[in-house]
Amino acid sequence: MILDLKGIYKNYQQGKMVVPVLKDINFSMNEGEYVAIMGPSGSGKTTLMNIIGCLDKATSGSFFLDGKDISACSENEMSDIRLHKIGFVFQSFHLLPRQSALANVEMPLNYARVPKKVRREKALKALDRVGLSDRVNFKPNQLSGGQMQRVAIARAIVNEPKLLLADEPTGALDSKSGAQVMDLFRTLNEDGVTVLMITHDPDIAAHAKRVVTILDGELQEKR
Repeated sequence: MILDLKGIYKNYQQGKMVVPVLKDINFSMNEGEYVAIMGPSGSGKTTLMNIIGCLDKATSGSFFLDGKDISACSENEMSDIRLHKIGFVFQSFHLLPRQSALANVEMPLNYARVPKKVRREKALKALDRVGLSDRVNFKPNQLSGGQMQRVAIARAIVNEPKLLLADEPTGALDSKSGAQVMDLFRTLNEDGVTVLMITHDPDIAAHAKRVVTILDGELQEKR
């Protein structure tokens, strides 16, 4: 099991008020699965993604990622887990504008102190995997939205993470580019990559092999 969340609650303090955002979340995922968590704006899906992505901690409950108890981790340990275990894909790409596609994909390997030659080989392989071997020296402003998202996906998979976490991955794309990105997620999953996608769009969620709905901070799953 790659992910296991039990009894997860997340509250935020607003002045003297405690605002509950996540309520008794129980969710697990096996290696190799392709799951979508779907919910409208304000449903708690971004808060849940931040907890799963080790960007935030739950108020209470237990969370294991690849067998490690995240609730017992320090900030540094969580940072290390984000680097080595999770690949992030965001709606707005988060590419460095002055760097080439290759340099953007190499970035996590830089942080992981991978030697330069190996770094380049891995980045080129990741770009080839997303169909951009002819765009390695292009900067983001020379690429289309769909190509920028594919660079972001290459960056997310270059460290061979245990989990690919995608937040509204087609939100900034036209329908054709969005369809190409969803085809890419399907191919990566068929190659063994574990994919967890967060979306508000039922058409995008339908690409996953399993769909979980979040509403008012509570998960519901049709079996």
